[in-house]
Amino acid sequence: MSNEKIARLVEVAKMYYLFNYSQQEIAKKLGVSRPTVSRLLDQAKQDGVVHIKICDPTEDVNGLAARLQETFGLKDCVVTSVPAYEDNHIKGRIGEAAAEYLYGIVKNGDTIGITWGTTLYQLSQQLNPKSVHDVEVVQLNGGVSYSELNTHASDIINGLATAFHTTPHFLPVPAVVDHPVVKQAIVADRHINKVLELGRKANIAIYTVGEAGEQSTLMRAGYFLDTDVETLIKNETVADICSRFIDINGHISNQSLNDRTIGIELSQLAEKDYSILVAGGNKKVEGILGALNGNYANVLITDQYTAKALLEMGGKNNGSSDH
Repeated sequence: MSNEKIARLVEVAKMYYLFNYSQQEIAKKLGVSRPTVSRLLDQAKQDGVVHIKICDPTEDVNGLAARLQETFGLKDCVVTSVPAYEDNHIKGRIGEAAAEYLYGIVKNGDTIGITWGTTLYQLSQQLNPKSVHDVEVVQLNGGVSYSELNTHASDIINGLATAFHTTPHFLPVPAVVDHPVVKQAIVADRHINKVLELGRKANIAIYTVGEAGEQSTLMRAGYFLDTDVETLIKNETVADICSRFIDINGHISNQSLNDRTIGIELSQLAEKDYSILVAGGNKKVEGILGALNGNYANVLITDQYTAKALLEMGGKNNGSSDH
């Protein structure tokens, strides 16, 4: 878009939002029709000239964030307000909050590792470009599906790479294979090993928690053996992080499955400067709690409903992990 068109959008947006001119008054002042002014205002929102933020004074999201930060010993916490406790609202809003947070912390020379899923897809779609140099973007775990299920892995990596003007590093392998010997052969490949090593060295990691039940992306993607499912149920699995399954204390809940998983180890997530967990929703509360009890995350980005649920549950299991 030309500078002249941008200046026009800014002018119209300022008159409407800052100086409280009506659309009719703006139209008269600029010598255009009122529908043209309406289109320009819509364009200003679409192109990021205008950001509309609704603050609910009854919802103390900053207070919730501070309590979560203290309760779970976090480096940082962002709680965003969602209008309804529904997955599509939650994923969109926390994806947007995570995009803003990532934009704020990324600097020259950073290496960003990211996993996949619909929440992180939202992040990648709402991330604004930033003028930084020598940033690397790498996939933290395998994302190739055995089914037609779209994990959004390539879209997410490409979205981050575009925003930070870099070339993406893909991990073009399944998340889980049928036997440890198969995994050993795959990770021995020098190209795959190079990507895994870059993931280990990343100073920023961004990930979510996946559901553990029949709606699990990994289960729907066709990764599991029948015995895997039995073990996960028996060991009271609450979620997966980077395709590695945990119980509510953050312990690995299926070692056999873990040994066949290709990607970053959970212990390596805990070592990052920024280990950012982006998750929310009723079905994710226990999974988030498991991740926090395991001390895998030092930054949490969630919604106000999930924040309240975590604070209510926090004392029950917090600190019981031996990680």
